Amino acid sequence: QVQLVESGGGSVQAGGSLRLSCVYSGNTYSRFTMGWFRQAPGKKREAVASKHSEGSTDYADSVQGRFIIPRDNAKNTLYLQMNNLKPEDSGTYFCATAGNLYYPSLLDYEYTYWGQGTQVTVSS
Repeated sequence: QVQLVESGGGSVQAGGSLRLSCVYSGNTYSRFTMGWFRQAPGKKREAVASKHSEGSTDYADSVQGRFIIPRDNAKNTLYLQMNNLKPEDSGTYFCATAGNLYYPSLLDYEYTYWGQGTQVTVSS
């Protein structure tokens, strides 16, 4: 059973930084993709960033150059380092994983397992 647990959310002023963590367990695929998604109240869930187990990454245009998605394999942890945060970055951030993919993906329907989410609030 794959489990994903996010942490690191909080409140920050615009221009600040936060680092989200996603600890994952139970994954049996040698190649897999992990991603971060977010959802603001009243809005659709949107992709933020994705990283394949072989290292390739993909980012939403809205976060390109501000967010990075490193992973610590020894700790089974995926991170989302968010810099220069803007109020429009506020929302609940979810970590997700998909086995049997050979590329990073910003398509939420390709993901099988999801965490419970962690809240990020950016004030102006």
